[in-house]
Amino acid sequence: MMTSTTLNTQNPEVIKSYISLLLEQLTIDYKNTKEERKNIASLPFASDEEFTVLEEIELLTVDIRGYASQILVTGMVQNQQQAIERLQSMRVTDIPTIAQFYLEANDDYRQIKAYIRLLDYMRCPWQPSSMVSLLLEYVYFKDVMTNIGNQKLLR
Repeated sequence: MMTSTTLNTQNPEVIKSYISLLLEQLTIDYKNTKEERKNIASLPFASDEEFTVLEEIELLTVDIRGYASQILVTGMVQNQQQAIERLQSMRVTDIPTIAQFYLEANDDYRQIKAYIRLLDYMRCPWQPSSMVSLLLEYVYFKDVMTNIGNQKLLR
C-alpha cells in the first residue's frame, strides 16, 4: 500500500494509475456484496433517518466514483475547493446511518464493511482527519508542477 509520502513524490500518471486500480477493486468488491446487500435490504429501516444504509452507501459510492472518474478522464476535479470540503465531510463515521450499521453489524456483513472501508480509503487514504484525499492528490501534484514550470518560464 502506498503512503502519503510515496504518493507525494510520484508523478500524476502513477497516482492516476493507482486511482484506476482502486476503482477496479471497488467494482469487484461491489459485485461481491450482492448477497449481503439483499440481506441488508430486508433489515428494518429507522423512520427517523432520511436514507437507508444502502442508499447512504450508494450516495457515497457515486460521489467517490465521480471524483475519481473526473481525475481519470480530465486530469482534474471541477470546483476543487468545494470537492475538498465535500470529501472532508464524507467520513463514514460522520454518516450516522453507515456508522451505526458498521458498529452494530459486529462480524456480520464482512464484504460490505470492506467495501465501506475502501470507499473511505479512497476518500482519504493517509489518516481519518487528513485534509487531502487520494482523489485530490493528483490535482494538487499536477497544480504544483504546473506552477513550478510557469516560474521557470518567467526566469
